[in-house]
Amino acid sequence: MKESVPTEPLRPADDVTRHVGYLLKRAQAALRGAMDKVLREYGLTVPQYATLELLAQHPGMSNADLARATFVTRQSGNVVLRGLQEAGLITRPATADHGRALPARLTEEGRTRLAEVQAAVYAVEQRMIEAIPPQRVAALLTDLDRIAAALEG
Repeated sequence: MKESVPTEPLRPADDVTRHVGYLLKRAQAALRGAMDKVLREYGLTVPQYATLELLAQHPGMSNADLARATFVTRQSGNVVLRGLQEAGLITRPATADHGRALPARLTEEGRTRLAEVQAAVYAVEQRMIEAIPPQRVAALLTDLDRIAAALEG
């Protein structure tokens, strides 16, 4: 069942720092800063960490799929994958079996590094969640999904 839509257009807040978009960007920037700080201790960037997490869940993802899922361009995704491969954290075949995709997989060292860093990253998310009353977390997640869906198409 679809929720009712306001009949009057929304009026922007008098203070730009109270706009939904501004507050979402502020939260995203704070999250990115906290993650950068934690990941730096492990020699990883946010896109590298996200790639390791995704490959742990979905081995064999292509560069294009990983780039989309980690919110970077394909070119940047390829740089991330090359860096992870050079660090011995992932492996990719030298040539594609079919098409152009080179499916990536975590190495044992990649699984170990991911396990080492997960607790620190999850602690950042826990700090974020603890700022919200527990009964509102599920609604927030639903609302964030709805916002993304509304803007994606």
